[in-house]
Amino acid sequence: MATTIESSVTGAVNAGGPSSAQAGSQSDELRDNFMTMLVAQLQNQDPLDPMDNNEMTSQLAQINAVSGIEDLNATLKGIGTQIDAGQALEAAGLIGQGVMVPGDRVLVGSDDEGRVSTTPFGIELDAPADNVTVTISDAGGQVVRRYDIGPVEAGVSSFQWPGDTSGGENAPDGAYRVSVEAVQGDRTLSAETLNYAMVNAITPADQDGGFLLDLGGVQGQVGLADIRQIL
Repeated sequence: MATTIESSVTGAVNAGGPSSAQAGSQSDELRDNFMTMLVAQLQNQDPLDPMDNNEMTSQLAQINAVSGIEDLNATLKGIGTQIDAGQALEAAGLIGQGVMVPGDRVLVGSDDEGRVSTTPFGIELDAPADNVTVTISDAGGQVVRRYDIGPVEAGVSSFQWPGDTSGGENAPDGAYRVSVEAVQGDRTLSAETLNYAMVNAITPADQDGGFLLDLGGVQGQVGLADIRQIL
């Protein structure tokens, strides 16, 4: 009888990954079975060899462990719900904001008076660079402008291309590609290019509890972890 109680409790403790409802049901059922079996064991024990107090204490400790696991699961679920709510508020606060995300697109536009404006771009460096060289190419891959930024610190930095070509003219309206080369001494550093996008909307939480930000038809959807800078 003692072995039966022991195996029942141990099996519940070692069972992996039940939901909160399943855990509660298993715990309640285990308590009922435990008490029924314990009473039966006490009633049918050998008077000359009664149940050992240490054995009973061990079994009670294990049933309490199951209850503790159930309470811990409920607590973790509550924390997860609070984290999801915080992420939802954070994501909603980005609607209408400009952000820097991984990408290499720069847009050029001009007004009626011929004044050119461009979207910002950025780079992310793991180490400080002595110099960063920027290359702007058109849709056909033709280089329209190449220039040096100079020293750049590690981390995320954003920049603005004035929209001029190597010949000094204004670049035609449209989408361009930006690439960067960062060096430290005679060593080339790893650099990730970033482009600008506007957050239009957020999607509901996915099955993992995350949110996706809608950055428009060209950029698509990205997660909160993809946001490198808010402008």
